[in-house]
Amino acid sequence: MNIVEKIRNRRRERLKRHFERYRRIRSLLQKHGDDIIHSDNFKRTKAHIQHGNMTVNDHCMSVARYSLILNKKLHLHCNQRDLIRGSLLHDYFLYDWHDKEYVAERGRLHGFWHPGIALRNADKEYQLTDVQRDIIRKHMWPLTIVPPACRESWVVTSADKYCSLMETLKLHRGHGKRYDFVEAKWKHDKEKQLGA
Repeated sequence: MNIVEKIRNRRRERLKRHFERYRRIRSLLQKHGDDIIHSDNFKRTKAHIQHGNMTVNDHCMSVARYSLILNKKLHLHCNQRDLIRGSLLHDYFLYDWHDKEYVAERGRLHGFWHPGIALRNADKEYQLTDVQRDIIRKHMWPLTIVPPACRESWVVTSADKYCSLMETLKLHRGHGKRYDFVEAKWKHDKEKQLGA
């Protein structure tokens, strides 16, 4: 076997490993977070930008994927259900924090306040465990002052910091805001209520 064949075989093996990891992560996300991923409010997060040109939806999905990868690489044995659900809901604040009306109303303290808002929104829609609440409430540590209390929170906090950095530096690229029919229907229904 010559050198070219060895390189091709290595590349094939690497691609196979990446594909298997992708399939494993995708099945875990579907198993533990399918109700969240397909909910109307979570779909609405496709209309809001998080960092760079990444939507909040893309960011939360990335954090969930990297949390699972970090958990496996470091052999932390975290509860996968709590890890996935907490990471999907960690930025569940449901507004565009770049919106000028929002900034005028609340000031520029989104980083300090959004964990509490996300927790309130998630608590209204889902049955959260204490671990999931800790993940959502403390993912912005050290801005939240009180550090995470469990392994799952530390993993999501680390994955969030990594994804945020990569998105801000534009090393992870999103697709930008997407026209979402769920968001359009929600706005239409809201306008109809106000007009009626």
